[in-house]
Amino acid sequence: MTEAGWSRVIDVSLSGAFRCSKAVLRPMRKAGGGHIINIGSYSALTGPAGQANYAAAKAGLIGLTLSLAKEMGSSNIRVNCVLPGFLETKFVSDVTPAAAAAILNEHQLARFNTVEDAARFVAFLDTMANVSGQVFQLDSRVSRWC
Repeated sequence: MTEAGWSRVIDVSLSGAFRCSKAVLRPMRKAGGGHIINIGSYSALTGPAGQANYAAAKAGLIGLTLSLAKEMGSSNIRVNCVLPGFLETKFVSDVTPAAAAAILNEHQLARFNTVEDAARFVAFLDTMANVSGQVFQLDSRVSRWC
């Protein structure tokens, strides 16, 4: 992995979330509260080979979520992280059928989550006024961190 490859993924997936959070925290405080929902990845929990930069960025996003939840709770600002799982999107369009089958084999229910189900969960989470500082995995893979 090149330095540029490392830096680009960290900048987009971790520093981008930091910058977005920083931009909304003051207006949320003035409004009396708010909710930040970060979109993480199961890769943060497992560190797959070939994804060191992505896994590190998404693990950092979990840490950012937990820290901000503790720091902002007294301002009625909730911060949570959702790990939607493997979704058939443009982001994963280059995954070979063999790789997708191997990922599917890790799922206890032998099926992938859908974009619609992930979106429905995120919308539902936003209605949960007393939930903050949590990480929600939305698929059926089981790891030692679950």
